[in-house]
Amino acid sequence: MDNKFFGKIEKKTGVSMSDVFALVDSLQYADFRDERTVRAVIAQTAALAGKRVPKQVEDELVKTIIKDGRKLDIDAITKMLK
Repeated sequence: MDNKFFGKIEKKTGVSMSDVFALVDSLQYADFRDERTVRAVIAQTAALAGKRVPKQVEDELVKTIIKDGRKLDIDAITKMLK
């Protein structure tokens, strides 16, 4: 993919691709059985998206992610957010 493609995504979303790649990189080796790590990932993702995650939703996400204890893919994250 070229820089023009990423530039279009950045312009449309307001999120820099370097931030997205940093998040993806941090997820690659994250221990999703560790509550602190999971909460940090949720906070980082919410900040990147410019969204607030209510405490109750965060707690539910943490519980679900820790229960599974596996690496997440985009499909799993999408299902959780629906």
